[in-house]
Amino acid sequence: MANLNKTVLILGANSDVAKQCILQYLERGFSIIAASRDLSSLAEFVSENKINSSKITLIAFDAADFSSHQNFYDELPVKPNIVIYAAGFLVENKDALQNFESAKRMMEVNYMGAVSILNIVAMDQSNKNLERIVGLSSLSGVRGRKSNFIYGSTKSAFTQYLAGLRQELSSRKIIVNVLVSGYINTKINEGLELNKNLLMEPDYVAEHIVNAGNSFSIVPNFKWKIIYHILKLLPESLVSKLP
Repeated sequence: MANLNKTVLILGANSDVAKQCILQYLERGFSIIAASRDLSSLAEFVSENKINSSKITLIAFDAADFSSHQNFYDELPVKPNIVIYAAGFLVENKDALQNFESAKRMMEVNYMGAVSILNIVAMDQSNKNLERIVGLSSLSGVRGRKSNFIYGSTKSAFTQYLAGLRQELSSRKIIVNVLVSGYINTKINEGLELNKNLLMEPDYVAEHIVNAGNSFSIVPNFKWKIIYHILKLLPESLVSKLP
């Protein structure tokens, strides 16, 4: 198979979307390096899905432990062809406003950790295998809204970082994509009151990541594409009326 000797590094591999990416990349012949703080949960996932242990490597990774990132990258068993940043953390806006530690945690995982590790990945010019970096962002980062602007600000910053990184790496023919998703039926959204008609399943979202093309932004589902474009075009007077 064409992808037999290619490797995907998935950072934040315990997310529901990331796990579906693992399965779909494996189906396409890739090997996987799955990185997460919770290796026991990943090991259970590997066992439950009867994944061939020769095709997947589990490695500890903490997005917020910035000082460990260089050593983490240096010790990878093989330098990746594709890197997916799927780590994420979310608390409700009220909590983030009243408790800076909660806000800081979102900043560290959703943005600062991403910049820390992806800078290391991108600046390793000795890795001639690298062909693509994909970051998981959110429609929450398209416009600031009073219901989730602190979380949204971390995703907005991440999207802008990826846009610049795409330009930085274009001369090396490395593609950078951002997945701008709406509501996904995942554990990070448990307990939130979301419109079920707009909920996407993790495997559906993962399919768009695995099949990413050359365009920068990936917005799964035509309903969310419409919402995405409306949000970008709405005047501030109308955005302020949104929840």
